[in-house]
Amino acid sequence: MTIRQLLKTAPVTTLLLASFIGLFVMQLVTGVDANNPSTEALVKWGANALPLTMMDDPWRLASSAFLHIGLMHLLFNGFAMYFFGQIAEPMFGSAKFLALFLLAAIGGNLLNNYVTWQSIIEGTGQPGLSAGASGGIMGIGAALLIAALFKISVNGMVLNLKSLIIIMAINLVYGFAVPGIDNAGHIGGAITGLVIALAFAIGYRQRLAVAMHNAAIEQPQRVHPYQTTYHYGDQGSDQYNRQYNRQYNEPLDNSDRYGSSPIDQSFSLNTDSIKQNAELDNNDSRLDNRDVIMPDMHGSDMERVTAVNLALKDNTTHSTVESKHPIKPSFIWQLLPWLAMLIISIGFVWWWQDIHQQILQVLKAIE
Repeated sequence: MTIRQLLKTAPVTTLLLASFIGLFVMQLVTGVDANNPSTEALVKWGANALPLTMMDDPWRLASSAFLHIGLMHLLFNGFAMYFFGQIAEPMFGSAKFLALFLLAAIGGNLLNNYVTWQSIIEGTGQPGLSAGASGGIMGIGAALLIAALFKISVNGMVLNLKSLIIIMAINLVYGFAVPGIDNAGHIGGAITGLVIALAFAIGYRQRLAVAMHNAAIEQPQRVHPYQTTYHYGDQGSDQYNRQYNRQYNEPLDNSDRYGSSPIDQSFSLNTDSIKQNAELDNNDSRLDNRDVIMPDMHGSDMERVTAVNLALKDNTTHSTVESKHPIKPSFIWQLLPWLAMLIISIGFVWWWQDIHQQILQVLKAIE
């Protein structure tokens, strides 16, 4: 996929990749080492660093997602963003995709800071820093897992659940096997992506059910079996009448077989046709729930027939109106992903405040 195609299909993905590369180029221009940037340089450019992030610089929770530690780190995350973004953004929408990436990155950084802070309290760890888009990318990958599980299609294609599981498993195992990888950031981002994608998938399923119901209503109605037009005698075309007269109105010579004179069946057949027409008209009138007045009926019988016909007519009209009315999808299903992200954001604020207060209490006790 070319850059122009990627910009048209996944504009947010393109802008994120451009921001990763642009920030890295700016570091190089200012003298930062391309492969081994210093701690001071990373802190200066917005890395997630405890206790700075949990004290006066909460913006580092988001800024660190655009910063990468070395060229290989940038290439690895850039390729993952390109691979996942061109699928996930058209599926979730550009706005939801961007919010998903940012919240997953923030969730990963918060979990990293929480684990680091707990290890400091227990005396088994020390302050550190982290950077990279891995948390946000893991959130996107987890969201694609949910999309594959719910069989949500993108451009008519359903994602391969097994392949996504293998990719996510490799990333998690690689993080535990290689030192210096932010495992807490990966896990926190993946959990955040799972929760957001679940809300999206539930809303998608509900909207799909409504769309299928409305599509079924729009199908052509089944023709009534008694509303068929029959042509007899002079009701048909001239060609049909000529064929009809040749086949049935010619005298049949049955004298040899039955010892009687030829029989002219035209009158009998025309009479049958008239009877069939009369019976069909009578059936149509009854099926159309019209009031039929028989000459031998008494007044009470006529009233009962009329009442039954009116009841049938009302029932038929009521059922027809119900079946033809489309259902509008509830607005709550469209808002569900945004509500889930709002609740997650509030939870993140509370989580940051909790760790922030713990750090302040410890610093106050030390003083």
